[in-house]
Amino acid sequence: MYSKKVLQHFTDPKFFGKIKNPDVIGKAGNPRCGDLLTLYLKIEKGKIKDIKFETYGCASAIASSDMICKLSINKTLKQAVDISFKDVAKELGGLPPLKIHCAQLVTEALRNAIKKHK
Repeated sequence: MYSKKVLQHFTDPKFFGKIKNPDVIGKAGNPRCGDLLTLYLKIEKGKIKDIKFETYGCASAIASSDMICKLSINKTLKQAVDISFKDVAKELGGLPPLKIHCAQLVTEALRNAIKKHK
């Protein structure tokens, strides 16, 4: 059901945690399934220099959270806002159709943070 990459990012997330004194926080949630996500960003000179997440949710939600962090670190805000949920799902080796909303959730949280920062 889950790809190797999903299981890897779920069982050993590299970006899990909280940043002390983040420059901006982005949040998203899906009340229907119960997934809740918070992204913490440190931004320097228009680039994401550090990013961490705290997610309450299923394996797909946690793996997607870790992947959005991996895809956005060291990117400009413009580059990061252009990351799509399809990019997240593709980098994870695909998500089950019923779990694609997890990739949408993480891109929503990132865009929320970037919008707040501007």
